[in-house]
Amino acid sequence: MKGCRKNSDPKYYNKVIKQLKSKVRKEYNRRKLGVHCTEKLKQLSKQLLVVKKSAQEAYLKSVLSKEGKCWSDFYKYVKRHKGNKENIPAIKDYNRRIITDAIEKANTFNSYYSTVFSSEGNILLIQGENTGNPFTTNIKTMRRRVKVIGKKNQ
Repeated sequence: MKGCRKNSDPKYYNKVIKQLKSKVRKEYNRRKLGVHCTEKLKQLSKQLLVVKKSAQEAYLKSVLSKEGKCWSDFYKYVKRHKGNKENIPAIKDYNRRIITDAIEKANTFNSYYSTVFSSEGNILLIQGENTGNPFTTNIKTMRRRVKVIGKKNQ
C-alpha cells in the first residue's frame, strides 16, 4: 500500500491538467527512445503549460470575484496566499559576516551601492590582475578618456 501524503497540486488543477501531466511524465521517461518521443514531449509540455495557465486564470477570476471589488479585499487575498516569506535571504558583508537582520541588510546594501555608484573622489583599491598591487585612478581622468574614446568611435 502506498503511503498517504498530502496532494501538492494547486486547487486549480482539473482532470485535463492531471491527465496531461501524466502523459508528459510518461513521454519524459521515453525521451531517450528517439526523436519522435522528444518531439511529442515538447508538444505535450507546451500544451500542458497553456492549459495550466488558462485554468489558473479562471480560478483566480472566480476567487477574486468572490473577494469583492475593493482593494482591501484584494490585499487580504494576496496576504493569505503569500505566506510568511522573507524577501531577502541572509547575506555576507565585506568582512564575510552573515547578516540576517533586515535593517542591517539595508545598511549593508546602502553602503555598498554608495561606494559603487559614487561620482566623487577616487576609485580606490582596484586590484591589478598581474601585479597584485592596488591602483588608484581619478574620476576626472576616467571621464576624459571615455569622452575621447566616444569621439574616436563617431
